[in-house]
Amino acid sequence: MIKYTLGAFFTLYIALAWSNGDTQTKYKTENVIIMIMDGPRYSETWGDSTHQHIPHMANDMAEHGVVYTNFRNNGPTYTCSGHTAIATGVYQRIDNTGKKYPKNPTIFQYFLKATGKSRKAAYVIASKDKLAILTDTKKRKWREQYRPYSDCGVNGFRTGYRSDLETYKSSLEILKKDKPNLVLINFRQPDSWGHAANYERYLSSMKKTDEYIYKIFEFIRIDPYYRGKTTIFVTNDHGRHLDGHKDGFVSHGDNCEGCRKINCFAYGPDFKKGIITDEARELIDIPITTAKLLNIEFNKKAKGQLMTELFVETK
Repeated sequence: MIKYTLGAFFTLYIALAWSNGDTQTKYKTENVIIMIMDGPRYSETWGDSTHQHIPHMANDMAEHGVVYTNFRNNGPTYTCSGHTAIATGVYQRIDNTGKKYPKNPTIFQYFLKATGKSRKAAYVIASKDKLAILTDTKKRKWREQYRPYSDCGVNGFRTGYRSDLETYKSSLEILKKDKPNLVLINFRQPDSWGHAANYERYLSSMKKTDEYIYKIFEFIRIDPYYRGKTTIFVTNDHGRHLDGHKDGFVSHGDNCEGCRKINCFAYGPDFKKGIITDEARELIDIPITTAKLLNIEFNKKAKGQLMTELFVETK
């Protein structure tokens, strides 16, 4: 049964515990997978009480983890900016065509530096070729260092977008073959059909993406390498304009509630189960929490916070 909680008391308790020096907690998590459904509105995902467009997340996944009903992108509400926030813990207004790398090193670079593992231990997999920018940074001392592998677009940067079905198949192949520890997966089609002003395809592609995410979720839960030691985050990079605001679902990019409020689901061996929380959280909290779980140092300039309410109380 799913329970609702504000999470405030436990958040304060565990935050105080960590601030008093508990920085070396050993977590069960050894791998983190971040999956992104690009650009749906909250009003058509968890905000729709029927959950008709995310049936797997609502009916098959929610009971195993934590659902956020107050999760936001508090920075620029575009694709490259939203993904950069997830990867760096910093909101940045970055060119949305993929011409520039993030100002700050990514969680993938910090992970590879801290662990000394091969590049294939971290992966950026995306339907949108431009998200290959998440493999590097403009920061001089980090540039072209500790870069994760990428599998983006048709055949890499500037080769065009590919279908989410191809991304789904590629994701499973990479997970099975290379067994990376830290992965970001982008599914583009809800955003693309929104921009095409095709509302029916926008909705149907959301449901299809929900299916791809669920299949990867189930693979992680049964695969011998990942089972019992993998955390999964499912979120969006941004939402879209609400009906009656500008051109509605067709576009996004401002600070309206439709663009800001997004979905987030978290699952893992160190997290609570069957919880729906209205704790206020945002995109930049994901890399902070990821770094904590993997016990790696992360960018001190990152503005996000540890999502303490997720964690099972330790005795």
